[in-house]
Amino acid sequence: MVELELEDGLAVVTIDRPHARNAIDLATMAELEKALDAAEGALALAVTGAGDRAFVSGGDLKELARLRTEPEAAAMALRMRAVCDRIAAFPGPVVAALNGHALGGGAEVAVAADVRVAAEDVRIGFTQSRLAIVPAWGGAERLARLVGPGRALLLAGSGRVLDAAEAERAGLVDVVLPRAGFPAAWRELARGLATEQAREIKRLVTLARAPEEAAAAFARLWVADEHWEAAERVMSRGK
Repeated sequence: MVELELEDGLAVVTIDRPHARNAIDLATMAELEKALDAAEGALALAVTGAGDRAFVSGGDLKELARLRTEPEAAAMALRMRAVCDRIAAFPGPVVAALNGHALGGGAEVAVAADVRVAAEDVRIGFTQSRLAIVPAWGGAERLARLVGPGRALLLAGSGRVLDAAEAERAGLVDVVLPRAGFPAAWRELARGLATEQAREIKRLVTLARAPEEAAAAFARLWVADEHWEAAERVMSRGK
């Protein structure tokens, strides 16, 4: 389920799938598209997850495992890439409030925002390589812009997971806040960016896009045996 709140010029989108640690499936993508439609006109946008365990734990493997062909995998990748592109291109400032861990696709959603605010006990990592696939939702390109190509290659290539303090030092997270009072603190920060001035500053930001190339690479790896062997290991741990 995806919830939308509108208050004082701030639109807050919350991904609420506790049974899947806020992982994203096709239905969630559709709900995100509708939420972004409804958020049009807000001065600022915030994206967060429900609870305190996960921001977004990536794609929902148990749901997405039904996609077994390259065209299906590419279509899924392009659809969620389009969602992340819409988040990045939102006219006003966008805040990712990392209430919990942001892993794999969750890290890709996080870097689509302009500002990342994390609770102090949060971990973030581009862990797609552990599934023998690559980021396909725009995360690799956005990560490189944030931390530089070399560090992006090291982080995404190794699947290394950073704690909040490490992520802040690397430039991957902008603000680290105490866990106690985190919801109120990030909302106050986000409301402070819901201004016409901040909206004008956002206009200076541009993004290059090459979604087809990234989706094609993702799709080739998605249908490979190595990916499904890794996916089965991950899914079997949840049984």
